[in-house]
Amino acid sequence: MSWDLPEPFIIDLEVEPSSIDDYGHANNAEYLRWVERISWRHSEHLGLSLARYRELDRAMAVHRHELDYLAPAFEGDRLQLATWIVDCDDRLTLTRRFQLRQREDGRTLLRARTRFACIELSSGRPRRLPDEFRHCYGAALISE
Repeated sequence: MSWDLPEPFIIDLEVEPSSIDDYGHANNAEYLRWVERISWRHSEHLGLSLARYRELDRAMAVHRHELDYLAPAFEGDRLQLATWIVDCDDRLTLTRRFQLRQREDGRTLLRARTRFACIELSSGRPRRLPDEFRHCYGAALISE
């Protein structure tokens, strides 16, 4: 059971009771929260924390999410979520891919892609990626 791309950044998840919706499975919004969680953890792993974003007055804001829900997750399921940076234009945007799998059998439950745009926190306006962002995110770039 391999990942879609090499060298993933991975976090382990367990589906909590609070994640379950009226249909008896993890709510779609929970998948999106997990995507956000791993994005932050990976950025922190690369040296770009929220505090550093604030110091630089820059942030990566979601421009577009694409989520393909392939199978449901249920309470108590043990999952692994992986992310990769697959594009960084060295100017304004970067793109991440995600894959969510069942830990036990490796079945993929979700594939997703998020495009981020760099903004100035103080104004909310698009701004060029700082050198530190280009260096940290660019060093993690994986070819699709």
